Amino acid sequence: MIPYALGLGALLGALTQITPLAFLGLFAGLWLPQAARWLGLLAYTLVILHLGLSKDPWASQVGQWVRLQGTLREGFLHTPQGRVYVRYFPRLQDGNYILEGHLLRPQGRRNPGGFDQATWLRGLGVQAVLQARQVVRFEPPAPDARQWFRQQLVAGLSPPAAALAAAMTLGERRELGETYGEFQRAGLAHALALSGLNVAILAGFFVLALYRLGHWRYLVTLGLLLLYLLLVGPQPSLVRAVIMGGLVLLGLFLGKGKVAVLPALSLALFIHLLLEPHAIFSLSAQLSYLAVLGMALALPRLPRLQGWKNWLWASVSVTFAAQLFILPLLLHHFHQLPLVSPIANLLVLPLLNLLVPLGFMKLVLGGFLAWPVEWLSQLVLGLVGWLSHGPQLRWGEIGLTGFVLYFLGILPLLAALYGRIHWSRAGGLAATTVLVSLLPQAFPRAEIWQLDVGQGDATLVRLPGRVEILVDGGRDWAYPRLEGALRALGVDDLDLVIATHPDGDHVQALPLVMQNFPVGTLVTGPRVRGDELDDALHQAARRHGVRVIQAGAGTQLEMAGASLRFLGPQGREALDNDRSLVFVLEYRGRKALFTGDASMSAEALWKAEKVDILKVGHHGSDTSTGEQLLQSFRPRVALIGVGNNPYGHPTRSVLERLRQHGVEIRRTDLEGAIRIPLH
Repeated sequence: MIPYALGLGALLGALTQITPLAFLGLFAGLWLPQAARWLGLLAYTLVILHLGLSKDPWASQVGQWVRLQGTLREGFLHTPQGRVYVRYFPRLQDGNYILEGHLLRPQGRRNPGGFDQATWLRGLGVQAVLQARQVVRFEPPAPDARQWFRQQLVAGLSPPAAALAAAMTLGERRELGETYGEFQRAGLAHALALSGLNVAILAGFFVLALYRLGHWRYLVTLGLLLLYLLLVGPQPSLVRAVIMGGLVLLGLFLGKGKVAVLPALSLALFIHLLLEPHAIFSLSAQLSYLAVLGMALALPRLPRLQGWKNWLWASVSVTFAAQLFILPLLLHHFHQLPLVSPIANLLVLPLLNLLVPLGFMKLVLGGFLAWPVEWLSQLVLGLVGWLSHGPQLRWGEIGLTGFVLYFLGILPLLAALYGRIHWSRAGGLAATTVLVSLLPQAFPRAEIWQLDVGQGDATLVRLPGRVEILVDGGRDWAYPRLEGALRALGVDDLDLVIATHPDGDHVQALPLVMQNFPVGTLVTGPRVRGDELDDALHQAARRHGVRVIQAGAGTQLEMAGASLRFLGPQGREALDNDRSLVFVLEYRGRKALFTGDASMSAEALWKAEKVDILKVGHHGSDTSTGEQLLQSFRPRVALIGVGNNPYGHPTRSVLERLRQHGVEIRRTDLEGAIRIPLH
C-alpha cells in the first residue's frame, strides 16, 4: 500500500495549485495502514514545501521592457534567471541570443477550444513570455551531442522521413507540419510521444548488449536511460516511462524480480510530482499516466484468445484499455475521436516498433541505415495519410459535470470486470449516468457567442434544437481559431451563414467554413460581381451545394422560434460599408441588432426599436454607432469584435458615447470570446 499512499499524497499536494480544498482528499487515506498514512502525508508535505519554496523569477519584471541573454532551444530562452517562452515572427532558430522586448504573462484561452498558452507553459514550469522586438545579438549554437546525433539521424533521409525519425527518436515534432495533424486524425498521435515504447526498446537493447556485466548491467542501463532523458529533454511521458523503467531495472538489480505495474506507476507519480509539481497541468502527463492506469486495470481482466485471433484481439484490447480513462480528455481537447483508431494501431504500430530501434541504431551508424529508415518512414506516412481520412466522432468541450459522470459510469463497469458486482447491475448504473448526462438537452438554451478572430467579426447564434447561425467569419488566417471554437461548442453543421458584406475581415474565412461544415443556407447582401471576395463566396456556395438567399430591407426569416428582420441595405446606400446586411434577431422578447460595417448615414435610415444587444458596427470605428442609433435602439450591452489593429478601433469617441448611454461594453480584444444568453 505504501506506493499508492506516496502517489496519492503527491497528487493531492500538486492539486493544491488548482484548489486549496485538495487537502480534503487526505481523508481518503484513513483506510490505509498507519505506516502508509504517514508516508502519504509526508509525500503531500514534501510537494507543498516544494511549491512554497519555488519563487517566480520574473515577478518584478512582468510588463516591463527587458533585455535577456541566453540560449534559445525550440522556442524557449534559457537564461541564468530562468526559462521564458519567446514570441517572435518569423520563428527564431536555435542559438545564443541577446533579445529585447516586453516580458508578459502567458495568455489563457481566447475562444472555446482555443489554445491555452498559460496552462501549457505552466505544465512546463514556465511563467513568462518574452514578446521579442529586437534581436541584439545572435551566435549559432556550439556543436553538442544532441546536434551530432540529429545530423546522424537525418543523414540521407528526405525531409518528411527525417521529420518522422526526429519525432520518434528525439521527440522533435516541430518539423512534422501537417503530418502531426494526420497522426491525430488517424488516432495515432500518442505514437509520436516519447514514452514506454522508446524506453522498453532502449532498455532491452542495452540489457542484452551488456550481458557480460552480469546484474550490474541493470544499473548501467538505468544510467544510459537517464542520459537519453537528458539528451532529449524532460518530456512528461518520457519522464514517467524512465522512472517506471528505472524501478524495474532496480528491482532486477536487487533480485526482487518483476515489479507490478500499478505500484510502479504510483511511485513514478510520486517522484515526478516531487521533482516537478507543475507537471499536473501538462496534458501530456495526464494522458500518459491515465493511459497506463487504464491498461494496468483493464488488460489483466480481459479474456485471451488462441492463435492469430489473440494477436488481433491484443491490439484492439490495448487500444481500448489505453483510452478507457483518457477518452473524455481526448474529446475535450481535440473535439474528435478517430473511429479507425483500432485499425490504425493494428496496422501502424508494428511498423513503428521497427522504425524506433532503426532510428536508435541510425543515431550511431548515420547514413548506413538511410535506405531502410526512408522506406519504412514512407510506408508509415502513406498509411497514416490514408487512415487520416477515416470517419471521426465529433464532440464539443466537456464540463466538470461531464467528466464526473463519465468516470461514475466507468467505475461500475470496472467493478463488474473484477467480479465485484454483476454485469446487469453495472450496466444499469452506467446507463443511469448516460441518462443524467442527457438531462440538459431537455432544457433548451439560446445564446450569442462573439468569437475572438482578431481584427474581424464572427458571431455564433445558438437556438434550441441545435439550430446554429454564423454571422461573418473573419479573415482566412483566423479560420483555425473559428473552426476550433465551433468544434468545441459542439457545432457539427450550420443552418444559416450570414455574410454581412464582402470585406476580408468579415467573410474571407466563410468559403473554408462551407468546405468543412455542412451549411444549409447562405444569406448575402446585393451581389457585387467582379469583387474577389464576393465571387469566391458564391463560388464556394455553388461548389458545396449551399442554397443562397439575397436579403435586404424587409426580408424576414423564421427559425427555431426566432425571427430575423432585415433593416438594410435599403438599396439607396452609396458606400460599400453601408450596403452591409443589418438585421434584428429576436428570440422570446430578447433582441439583438447586427450592423455589419454600416456608417451613421445608414443608421439614420433604420426604424427605431428597443434592443437588448448591439453588435457595434465597424469594430468600433468613429464612422459608426452614432448618437441617433443609441437613442433610437437604446441597447443595454454592446459587443465589439476587435483585435490588435493600427486604426485605433474601438475609438475613444464611440466608447464615450456608449458610456454616456449607460451601455455595458464587451470587447473581444480584452476578454476573448464573449457569451451572452438569450433568455
